[in-house]
Amino acid sequence: MIQTIYIEEEILDHPRVLSICDRFPKATTITCERYTSVFNSNSQNFRLQKKNPALILAKKYNKHVLPTPPGYGIGSDRNYYFSHMLNCLYDCRYCFLQGMFRSANYLVFVNYEDFFDQIETTASESSADDTWFFSGYDCDSLAMEPVTGFMNEAIDCFSSLKNAQLEIRTKSTQIRSLLNREPIPNCVVAFSFSPEKTANSLEHGVPSIQKRVNAMQRLQEKGWKTGIRLDPIVYSQTLQSDYAELLDHIFSAVEADRIHSASYGMFRLPKPFFRKMVRLYPEEKLFSAPLTEHKAQVSFGEEAESTSLSIVHSELLKYVEEQVIFPCK
Repeated sequence: MIQTIYIEEEILDHPRVLSICDRFPKATTITCERYTSVFNSNSQNFRLQKKNPALILAKKYNKHVLPTPPGYGIGSDRNYYFSHMLNCLYDCRYCFLQGMFRSANYLVFVNYEDFFDQIETTASESSADDTWFFSGYDCDSLAMEPVTGFMNEAIDCFSSLKNAQLEIRTKSTQIRSLLNREPIPNCVVAFSFSPEKTANSLEHGVPSIQKRVNAMQRLQEKGWKTGIRLDPIVYSQTLQSDYAELLDHIFSAVEADRIHSASYGMFRLPKPFFRKMVRLYPEEKLFSAPLTEHKAQVSFGEEAESTSLSIVHSELLKYVEEQVIFPCK
C-alpha cells in the first residue's frame, strides 16, 4: 500500500495525477519542484526503501524513446525502448535497477502523450515494418497497470501504427485491461520466467510460474500474441533439468504454435552496478557465486555461459521452431 506520494508542482492538477491519488486516499501527498530532488537524492538506501516505497508522479521532458542496448531485441535491426515508469513492484535480487538507481521509490511519468508522440515520430522515420518498441526495460510493464492505465493507452497508440511493433514485457498477471479489449496484430505480450528454484530464491513478490502460465493461456485464448523471455539465466549445476522442468510446465498449458517469440540471455551486470548490489545484499548467495569480471561486466564466465545458453536453446527447440528463438547477445 502506497503511504506517501510526491507530486511535482507543475502537474498537481493533471487529470492522471488526480485519478491516481484517488486510488490512495489515505496517502500523504508532498509537493516538490522536480522529481530529481527526491529520486536522485544521495541520502537514500535502496534496500530500506524497497520495504515501503513511495510513489513519485512527475513529467518527463525529453528522451521518451531511446535505442535499446546492443543485442537487445527479437530479430529487428531497429529496436527502441520507452519507460513510463522507473523501478518495479517486484524485488528480484538479480535486477540491475538496484545497481542503477539510488531510489527504490516508484517513479511514474504522467505525460503519456509525449511518449506516444515520440513513438509515432520514431516509427515514421523508417519505411520498414519491423521497428520494435519495448516496454518493461526499467519497470514491469503491467504490474501497476490498474493504477496507471498506461499500457491500455499505449495499445491505442500502436493500433494506428502499421509499421511499429510493441512488446509488453512482464512478470505480472495484471492482464484485465488486455482481456477487456480486442488484440492488435502488432503487439506481443512477453512473460519472463526463471526455473522454480531460482524464482523461489531470487524473485521476491513475483506471481508464481503457474499464475503467469495461466495468464498466458488466457491471453492466447483471447487472440493476443505471446512470448517467452528466459532472462536472466542464472547458472547452476542442475540447469538442464531446471529448464526442462520449467518449459514442460509452460508448454503443458500454452500452445507452442501460438508463441510469437522466445528469447534468452545470461545474468550479467556492469561492475559498478554489481558492487553496489553486493553492498546492499552482502548475504545474497548469488553474489558469492563463482562470478568473473571481463570487459567491465560481471558474469558467470565464458565456459558457464556457453554451456548454459546451449542448454536453454536446445530445450526450447523441443517446443518451438528455430526461427522464433532469439538469443540476447
